[in-house]
Amino acid sequence: MTHVLVTGGAGFIGTHVVTALHDAGHRVTVVDAGHPGAHRLPLPDTVAGAPLVRLDLRDRPAVAGVLAGVDVVVHQAAMVGLGVDLDDLPEYVGCNDLGSAVLLAAMARAGVHRLVLASSMVVYGEGAYACAGHGAVRPAPRSVADLAAGHFEPVCTSCGAAVTPGLVDEEAPLDPRSVYAATKVAQEHLTAVWARQTGGTVVALRYHNVYGPGMPRDTPYSGVAAIFRSALEAGRAPRVFEDGGQRRDFVHVRDVAAANLAALEATGTRTGWRAYNVASGRPATVGQLATELARAAGGPPPVVTGEFRLGDVRHVVASPARAEAELGFRAAVGLADGITEFAHAPLRG
Repeated sequence: MTHVLVTGGAGFIGTHVVTALHDAGHRVTVVDAGHPGAHRLPLPDTVAGAPLVRLDLRDRPAVAGVLAGVDVVVHQAAMVGLGVDLDDLPEYVGCNDLGSAVLLAAMARAGVHRLVLASSMVVYGEGAYACAGHGAVRPAPRSVADLAAGHFEPVCTSCGAAVTPGLVDEEAPLDPRSVYAATKVAQEHLTAVWARQTGGTVVALRYHNVYGPGMPRDTPYSGVAAIFRSALEAGRAPRVFEDGGQRRDFVHVRDVAAANLAALEATGTRTGWRAYNVASGRPATVGQLATELARAAGGPPPVVTGEFRLGDVRHVVASPARAEAELGFRAAVGLADGITEFAHAPLRG
């Protein structure tokens, strides 16, 4: 029986991961800091029957104390989302990067050499684009002036022409465009260095837009699906930023949990560092998500506001091919079925 330590295991995604690991017969220990960005209620004593230890990953002695007998760490703990403003920057770096560094150092001392890392599609910045005249291009960050004028689509940096979005794969350059994204890139680099120096194994799962039961209610750190769902629960119309045409890959949280199971198995058969997109392969626009969610919930239709957030990117749609070929992971929950469930599923307090 494999003993798995799940960090952030009382959070939205972490709870589903712990449940999947428990159901697969693994011995699981959960640690969670109960960060207010993810938790409004006190932490439970157990998650899916697994004992929960409340600790902050920046606490070196506490982290060292929970690693005894652990075979694999599944590292879900992170402060997520765009946040409120740059006052959040120290907390993002402290939770995500310092916390990960303390964990990695403790794992090396304890002889734990297998890690599954919850990374994110935000490491890519904008997705993949092509210009008719210049081929593959990397659009520059969108300016405040363009966004305020309603010019939301990126253009070719060489000729200014319209570009066509495509699928981003794991070999795309990393181009973080928010504080959260920068911390996830740092996590990837730190774990890659750790794998080289210890001979360990890291499977980095780049989650795309995860949704499903148990998402936290509306907070500045929530994903867009939770923000829309919270509005509908309160009888309000979902407010869609820009023109609603932003393309994303919405992947159900149970599929994300299944990807973690597949990644766990992979850490036992290889060494080194490898990244995988965790995506459905079936993109949709943010406007589509809001419309379908409102319809399924029987709530008011969405309102397209034209508002924007500077850290947002326009289109990020992933290729799931590597995860299917190498991990045997393929998302099973279709967006229509997932939204129908999510429209009435409980949210986290």
